[in-house]
Amino acid sequence: MSLRDIKKNFGSVEVLRGVSFDVAAGECIAVVGDNGAGKSTLMKIITGVYTPSDGVVTLDGKVITGTAPGKIRKLGIEMIYQNLELASQQDVTANIFLGREPTKRLMGWDTGVLDYRSARRDAVAMVKRLGARLPSVDIKVGKLSGGQQQSVAIARALTFSPKVVIMDEPTAALAVREIEHVLQLIKTLKAQGIAVILISHRLTDVFEVADRIVALRHGKVISDEATPTTNMQRVVGHIVGAH
Repeated sequence: MSLRDIKKNFGSVEVLRGVSFDVAAGECIAVVGDNGAGKSTLMKIITGVYTPSDGVVTLDGKVITGTAPGKIRKLGIEMIYQNLELASQQDVTANIFLGREPTKRLMGWDTGVLDYRSARRDAVAMVKRLGARLPSVDIKVGKLSGGQQQSVAIARALTFSPKVVIMDEPTAALAVREIEHVLQLIKTLKAQGIAVILISHRLTDVFEVADRIVALRHGKVISDEATPTTNMQRVVGHIVGAH
């Protein structure tokens, strides 16, 4: 996926001022910056919530700028929000297929009746594919830890067969052990050829999983560096304006 010279104005306010970067299959790009740097606006443009004032977003060489969010998802871009948007009173299986539950078919016709057995089987397979540490797909999501809920959100994203997964602060407010598990899930996505865009304030996590780090400040790309060629002090300097 490529972003070229993305600009966004709200009235006279310039929120994004010519943002450009690429993310390839199997690559993790971390987008970092202080609050107000333009990260959220940029992600909303990628997912079709906002239309840029100028610039182009392409996926597999095809322009997708201004495409509706539902179609963006069908094209293969998934966003996992910080609040995860899970139904806490439903079990893991129901959450993975929330809003697009498989139904039973009779003589080729869709009966509209939930095929829970099929859904559960597919949920188990998806959790296994991720290597997620869940006690059962039958447990209510509200009883899971924060890291386990993040696993459910990622598994749900995978059911769309995404090409790009955007993760908004996935390790925020998690215990150390759970952070390591979520970072391993990101590595699993990369290994399966999925591009990951990671939005995070936790630079230690960024340096563990990101191949490149894009620093935004006041709506502009200040740096786009391969992770092995930079360090935490340098990235912090880009974020706060010391460089």
